[in-house]
Amino acid sequence: MTIINVLLPLAIADAYSYLLPDELHAEIGDFVEVPLGSRKMIGVVWPDDGAKPPIKTTKLKAVIAVVEMKPLPLELIKFLNWVCDYYISPKGMGLRLVMNVPEAIGVVKNIDAVRMGTGQVERSTKARDQVLDICEGGETFRKSDLAKQAGVSVAVVNGLLKMGALSMAQMPKFAKFKVPKTDHNLADLADDQHAAADAICQAVAAQKFETFLLDGVTGSGKTEVYFAAIAKAIEQGKQAVVLLPEIALTVDFLQRFENRFGVEPAPWHSGLAKGARERVWRAVASGEAKIVIGARSALFLPFDDLGLIVVDEEHDGAYKQDSGVMYHARDMAVVKANIGKFPLILASATPSLETYLNATSGRYTHVVLDKRHGGAKMPHVRSIDLREHQPESQKFLSEPLITAMKAKLALGEQSLLFLNRRGYAPLTLCRACGHRIACPQCDAWLVEHRFNNRLMCHHCGISIVKPTKCTECEAEDKLVACGPGVERIFEEVELLFPEARIELLSSDIQMNVDEIQRRLNAIAAGECDIIIGTQMIAKGHHFPHLTLVGVVDADLGLENGDPRAAERTYQLLNQVAGRAGREQKQGMVLLQTYMPQSPVMRAMIAQDREAFYKAEAYGRELANLPPFGRLASIIVSSKEQKKAFAFARTMIEAAPKITGMVILGPAPAPMGFVRGRHRVRVLARAPKGFKMQDWLKSGMLTLKPVGDLKVQVDTDPYSFF
Repeated sequence: MTIINVLLPLAIADAYSYLLPDELHAEIGDFVEVPLGSRKMIGVVWPDDGAKPPIKTTKLKAVIAVVEMKPLPLELIKFLNWVCDYYISPKGMGLRLVMNVPEAIGVVKNIDAVRMGTGQVERSTKARDQVLDICEGGETFRKSDLAKQAGVSVAVVNGLLKMGALSMAQMPKFAKFKVPKTDHNLADLADDQHAAADAICQAVAAQKFETFLLDGVTGSGKTEVYFAAIAKAIEQGKQAVVLLPEIALTVDFLQRFENRFGVEPAPWHSGLAKGARERVWRAVASGEAKIVIGARSALFLPFDDLGLIVVDEEHDGAYKQDSGVMYHARDMAVVKANIGKFPLILASATPSLETYLNATSGRYTHVVLDKRHGGAKMPHVRSIDLREHQPESQKFLSEPLITAMKAKLALGEQSLLFLNRRGYAPLTLCRACGHRIACPQCDAWLVEHRFNNRLMCHHCGISIVKPTKCTECEAEDKLVACGPGVERIFEEVELLFPEARIELLSSDIQMNVDEIQRRLNAIAAGECDIIIGTQMIAKGHHFPHLTLVGVVDADLGLENGDPRAAERTYQLLNQVAGRAGREQKQGMVLLQTYMPQSPVMRAMIAQDREAFYKAEAYGRELANLPPFGRLASIIVSSKEQKKAFAFARTMIEAAPKITGMVILGPAPAPMGFVRGRHRVRVLARAPKGFKMQDWLKSGMLTLKPVGDLKVQVDTDPYSFF
């Protein structure tokens, strides 16, 4: 017997040692079944890092079996080790990101099916004839699929089986993904698109590592450029993955991909059913699925031969995982491409400051598309100063915005009202005693959702029926909604435009993938007049009839203590503004604001992105904030606030004293009470290039939390809640 290391998909720092019986053969990356206490688990044979002390074989348990399936690629193992080391996460949690489809582990078995038999039909009926007509081509079907296609019950199929007119057969569990057609429906690229596509395709053909910033204004045709790169990767026999920040964007994108390549890509997101996830996972591992379109977790699929990564809307904060392994998919895409020695495309109309500086400094290749495709013009942007144009009491749309909407409605053009706040109102207040209804488990107000008559916490998910009397003083009919959410804007617009066709899109509205797609298609076809939405409607969509965008609260998000607040607000406003006037008619964007002189509003109105980035970079550099410095956030939580503070202070005392290192805290986190736990934050700031992980592991993280204490470490944090 030999000793091997097996990593299990659990919160364990390293692989466990097991004995491999002589009759079994396993290499690094193979899946194996092993005992763990009283249960059995599937793990992966992991490389030996040389850090383990010698261990007596008499203390080791033996591997039970080697699972018959392709091993994990060595590049993926190297990538997982890198990710877990960088984010100071247990390696088992990294493996869990890969093994998150347990059904896909092992040999896939065929399933029972039916096909045309040799027996005679005793008595012909319309239902039986419909079934037999479908089977005449010799194809094999699941019973349920055949019955559905024929428009009959499964009982009809079973009856034909008994007669012998149909016979039992076996068929693959999953349909195969078709190979994309690289020459199907080729786009007519403009000169600047051609130049961009040629530069990227050369790197794809050479299969060398290179990071491209595809920096194009909204509507410039960035998607068609990286479609050309994807086509080149397919021609090279490689796989490609396109990461997108939102499920809604993924749904819309699947249709665009099918129009271009003539086949459906492999989708990957949390909305997939269990069977669909297994199908995609297996097809990616075998190399059958050539293109994956998905959310950030698609980065951890076991690609057989990956040759290109595209990160669309690379600036989006949704690429940052906020629990478990707290990775940033954009940054880890750079690492993965570097390990695999293939190109990476970061696409955005408003790049993150980090990416922008990497491109302008020459570290990344900067590819620019500064004109809208097809001659479309950028929209006019102007502000509406709410100090001068105050909406009516308990209303939130100013007269200039309402007037513009009326004009667009008269012309048969669409308007979009954007407010990045879900629900009906962010606060419910008692007019009798002033009580504000708060979440019992968090430092947050309960948000009213009038469509389902509930108050909800957007942090822990608690939901209650909206009370009819104050929970504090018990006064009847004194509860009032304060502030707007998109549901309240919808209500206001219904009163202003009773004849208009209005569509509301928000992640709070219960919609499956098909319903999201139906609504997006209806908007694109001009079947509604006014769209009201949150962030899910702001990015990536192309609505030909949309010529007016009104931002209800352009200041939202500016004053929240986040070092990236101005950058995020600018990016979001720019993205939603980019929905206007994407065809021949020039669009208009109206920003309702109380701060028209803020740097963000001035940059938006002047359409001067470079000035904004220059000012933002200057402020960050002065404060030694990313990308000019490094941050690490340490959150200590407990049911007792004193206990959390005491442990945080002990961690600070254990930290090595280094010149240039600044430790801020401990202090209550901006959200100091979440899900019944008090949260205390320590923020460490260091110069750029400082080895933050080594510093944390040599001091603060040598202390182990006990009892109900929990410690969460986030290197390079994006969320400061």
